[in-house]
Parts: sequence; structure tokens; C-alpha cells
Amino acid sequence: MNIYDKAYELAKALKESEEALLLKAAKLEAEADADAKAMLDDFRDRQNFLQQKMMAGEEPSAEDMEKMSKLYEVITLNPLIGKLMDAERRFAVVFEDVNRIMSDVLKSIVD
Repeated sequence: MNIYDKAYELAKALKESEEALLLKAAKLEAEADADAKAMLDDFRDRQNFLQQKMMAGEEPSAEDMEKMSKLYEVITLNPLIGKLMDAERRFAVVFEDVNRIMSDVLKSIVD
């Protein structure tokens, strides 16, 4: 058994999973709608700004976090964005599950 072949098989399986295909389709739909794309781009820009602050060691204010939470609630009222966010969540669960399985293997080897 070639471990690299198995890794590529896993990558292909993830890429071809129902969750990945739904995510890709939802992303294309949202980006095809000018209003949804603008709202999504603005949200992502704000999200990235807060993440950069956190990576620099700055704690976002409660006000900033509240604004992001409210903005999220508003943009997900758009059905295309809501569908995209749901698809992102579903794919993230699968990806995290696979990552956990891989981490458990590493832990069993190291421990």
C-alpha cells in the first residue's frame, strides 16, 4: 500500500463528496447574483479584518463581535447566502471529522 496514493484518494473523495459538490454549487449561485456577491464580499472582508486583528494578538471588542453577529443574521436572510453558509458548515463538519480521524492516528502512534 502506498500511503501517498491513499492520501490522493482521500483528497479526491473529499472533492467529490456530496458536501463539496453542494458547496461548490452554492458558491457559484451566490457569486452569480450581484447583490449576494456584494454582501458576501463585504462580510468576508470584515471577517478577515477581525481574524487579522486576532492573529496579531488583538482581542476584538464585544461591539465588533456583536456587529459581525448581526451582519451574519442579516446576510443569511438572503436565500443564496443562507444556502452557501449552510453548505460551508456541512463541508466543514466532514473536513473536521476527517481531520480528527487523522489526528487520532497520529496520537496513537506518538503516545
